[in-house]
Amino acid sequence: MPINADLNVEIRVLNLFNLDSSLEGIKVHKDADAETKAAIGRLYQKGLLTQADGGYLTDLGRSCAEHVQTALRILAV
Repeated sequence: MPINADLNVEIRVLNLFNLDSSLEGIKVHKDADAETKAAIGRLYQKGLLTQADGGYLTDLGRSCAEHVQTALRILAV
C-alpha cells in the first residue's frame, strides 16, 4: 500500500498522541494548517478519534496509534 500525502499526515497526527495517558487528547486550533485539520476529520470519520476537531483516541484509534508509533520507533533506528 503506497503512502500518499493524506495518509502521511494521518500518521503524523497519530504520532502526536501521548500513549502514556488516556487522559491526554489533542485539539486542532483554528490556525492549524488545512492538511492537519482534514487529517483529523478523516481520522474521526474512520472512528479513530472521539471528536471531529481532535479529542481522544477511541479504542481502535489507540491500537492504531500504538502500531504507528512502534513502527516509527523501529524504522528510526
